[in-house]
Amino acid sequence: MTVPTPAVRDRALSLPSAELPAYIYDLAALREHAAAVRAALPGRVELYYATKANPEPELLAALGPYVDGYEVSSGGELAHVGKAVPDRPLAFGGPGKTPAEISAALERRVSRFHVESVHELHVLAELARQVAPDTHVSVLPRFNLPASDDSLADSSLAMGGRPAPFGLDPSDADTVVRLLTDGTYPQLTLLGIHAHLASGLRAPEQLAVAESIVTWAVDLAARHRVRLAEVNVGGGMTVDYADPDRRFDWSAYGTGLARLTSAHPDLTLRIEPGRALTAYCGWYATEVLDVKHSHGEEFAVVRGGTHHLRTPATKGHDQPCSVLPVEPWPHAWPRPAARQDLVTLTGQLCTPKDTLARGVPASGLRVGDRVAFGLAGAYAWNISHHDFLMHPRPGFHFLD
Repeated sequence: MTVPTPAVRDRALSLPSAELPAYIYDLAALREHAAAVRAALPGRVELYYATKANPEPELLAALGPYVDGYEVSSGGELAHVGKAVPDRPLAFGGPGKTPAEISAALERRVSRFHVESVHELHVLAELARQVAPDTHVSVLPRFNLPASDDSLADSSLAMGGRPAPFGLDPSDADTVVRLLTDGTYPQLTLLGIHAHLASGLRAPEQLAVAESIVTWAVDLAARHRVRLAEVNVGGGMTVDYADPDRRFDWSAYGTGLARLTSAHPDLTLRIEPGRALTAYCGWYATEVLDVKHSHGEEFAVVRGGTHHLRTPATKGHDQPCSVLPVEPWPHAWPRPAARQDLVTLTGQLCTPKDTLARGVPASGLRVGDRVAFGLAGAYAWNISHHDFLMHPRPGFHFLD
């Protein structure tokens, strides 16, 4: 179970049934969390927000005072973020960038390109010559670096350290550095190195990964006798859906990064968290439509479902939630209620995969009660299959 903030609870209970389900974001809680993260980081660590986690304009604006920029991974995100938070530094990443997207980023004077392949580097150079001939483009090649089994053992999603479509193979490193430093592409500048190897890591594992990335980047630069201005060690800080109160230790992580920056005084480090910044500020509030007893188990069907909140289906977990009792019961017939201690919460879709949470301790849960699903501020609405069965879309409320 996870408890909504008082403001979220009041809004979830005050909304008419017809306006449910609804996403409710507590922007004050988001600002407080982002400020604490920023305060935990040393001065030579830049904080970029990974927009893919949640691109709602209100969230992007609320994060503005606490982040150094935003990471975008498509032409759509590029245009969206440029409109929502104009004139902020952007880093353009992601595999499979199209020529049209690269050209749009060049026209917008994107400050950093995370280049994923030798081919993409060639395309970027040619388009820079055509689209922005008077501009110097900063490049951070993204490498799929090897990592120790211990550091990635507990990751929930690995993007590196093993065969993957993300980033350059380390065997391409010498070729890429030469192309960026021998005058072949005079418009492109080797700014640094980028690596994002895994998601769902705790602070000790994140520090181990960061140290390995920095060591590899420094050794590469020394071998070619070039200077790197920055190293991007990625994001992926854990959010524990099974134990929401067990949060990533930003203080310990900041202390470790301070040691790392002290050991490399000429480097700026950059991190790109997404989920770990916004997950805690969002709730998916809904209403119980029915309670059913089936073969010895109990199920509660709620408005909406995984077509709005796909995270539990995607990650195979149970979304933490709180039951908000509602009185009175306006009908003449008996009010259906759960008689057992544990209830499975499902949505309205015609598939058994539409399960939001299993084994919820909700004895006495009744039709008409409200349920607020927490940790819904990232990878929730924006990754969901909205149009399946064509149910109404949820409302959106931003509390400030």
